[in-house]
Amino acid sequence: MKKIYLSLPLAIGMFSSLQADSLSDAFANAKVSGQIRTFYIDRAWNESGTPAYGKIDNSAIATGGHLKIETAPIEGVSLGTAFYTTQGMGLNNDDTTKVNNTLLGDGLSSYSILGEAYLKYSKDKTSVTIGRQKIDTPLAGSDDARMLPNLFEGVVASNSDIKDTTIIAGHITKMAAGTFSNAYDAPVAKTTTGAGALALHSGYGLNDTSGRFMDMGEYAVGADTKGVSALAFINTSVPNLKLQAWDYYAHDILNALYLQADYKIPSSSALKPSLSAQYIKESDIGDKIAGEVDSNYYGVKAGVAYNNLTADVAYSSTGSSAGTTNGGIISPWGGSPSFTQGMVTRHSFFANTDAYKLSAGYNLKDDLGINLTPSAYFASYDIGKENAYSNGNEWTAKEKGFDIKYNPASIKNLELKLRGNFTDKFHATSTKDLGWDEYRVIANYNF
Repeated sequence: MKKIYLSLPLAIGMFSSLQADSLSDAFANAKVSGQIRTFYIDRAWNESGTPAYGKIDNSAIATGGHLKIETAPIEGVSLGTAFYTTQGMGLNNDDTTKVNNTLLGDGLSSYSILGEAYLKYSKDKTSVTIGRQKIDTPLAGSDDARMLPNLFEGVVASNSDIKDTTIIAGHITKMAAGTFSNAYDAPVAKTTTGAGALALHSGYGLNDTSGRFMDMGEYAVGADTKGVSALAFINTSVPNLKLQAWDYYAHDILNALYLQADYKIPSSSALKPSLSAQYIKESDIGDKIAGEVDSNYYGVKAGVAYNNLTADVAYSSTGSSAGTTNGGIISPWGGSPSFTQGMVTRHSFFANTDAYKLSAGYNLKDDLGINLTPSAYFASYDIGKENAYSNGNEWTAKEKGFDIKYNPASIKNLELKLRGNFTDKFHATSTKDLGWDEYRVIANYNF
């Protein structure tokens, strides 16, 4: 059954004090944008059965996307709304056990949602957005990996008055999980161990609801909180170096510090090397709703670009400690920034885990005259016994995959993707090396 969730834009009353002609101009000059997306996914497991995961070959197709309207600013003030939808169109298998659940909503339903509804004020180098909005930050973001992204409600402000520095401050009270969250749905994802730990380490919470705005704490760990406050400093004052520092204060749950540095090594040749590093530190705070939290993670990456070729090698390590998830990184709000993340395997944040990833891509436009970019990767995760996903077991999970992107010149703004991922030993205790072969076909038309 199709579900529709609607809400009025926050603070829309502020426009009522403006003159009618100004309002007319604001809407007459509004910017309309959006995306039409069709997504097909097919997964074939290498182990059959119905326990944990329901390891049954499955597939799904959906069409949808979003339509966004933002008024022209009046004295720096504008309004924006965006309507999101995903529709199964009656094309999926009548046997719901054979339908992949990451393209649709709860119960494999089609649904629509007013995902953005905001008031925005911009002046000089300052911008403030209040209401429902799409955000992308390291540990809280849209994670637009399937049909619909994660969306948020709150206030976000940014300022760049200081030379080469951007300061971002925000407070988010609600989140509407996107369709990918259904990969971690009930009844297995209810605690901080097992499949619940998998969700928390992979960018999702313990709640199994998608497509509805709910309290940040309720979605993450099942208890209402005062939300998540964040403060960030982004600096580019040193040539070729970008520094980021983010602090997330999830009230009565945890405090997370995220640091990242990206350096493009100066080069006079066609060879363009780069180095990156990232670090996460988490600690429990307040009422400790998620229990004791004491987690550390770091990652490093070296990359090179040569004409149309790019290649990267990355390594990451997550420590272990007593308490919730035994020291794994908890990231329930769509953030999964690890340099070693696979297309599906997000085991980098497991406690006592070392991981590495190799990737490379090549754009064929200069060679073939078509904007076609194939890429491939391989990732490996050495997981220790302290992990909360399969506690007491140690194993090595692996994933390899490819991604082919094509932008046909004949249809402007159309992007076609063919993606594949192939996993091995995703879980430690399967009777075989639990994994799958998965293919995705995606068409995005942006306007």
